[in-house]
Amino acid sequence: MKAYWIARVTVTDPDPYKLYAEAAPEAFKKYNATILARGGRCEQLEGDGRPRNVVIEFGSYEDALACYNSNEYQRARKHRLDAGVAEIVIVEGV
Repeated sequence: MKAYWIARVTVTDPDPYKLYAEAAPEAFKKYNATILARGGRCEQLEGDGRPRNVVIEFGSYEDALACYNSNEYQRARKHRLDAGVAEIVIVEGV
């Protein structure tokens, strides 16, 4: 069953965030992830929103979680931590 990594982000410091954006795809490639949405136009209809929204598809929940915990992603993540506010959730598909 597929799983989806959903990230909602407000970037506050674009320079280190750019380093994150350049490094993170290494982890996504390793786990055969497909980026379905990244940035782009959005409209918040209910609740609090963030200007950057990302949806990444994985072959399984386990792959999505392994990707997040991988050394490759954690190295990239270090650049993002002080570059904005992010909410990330992994959701199992139906």
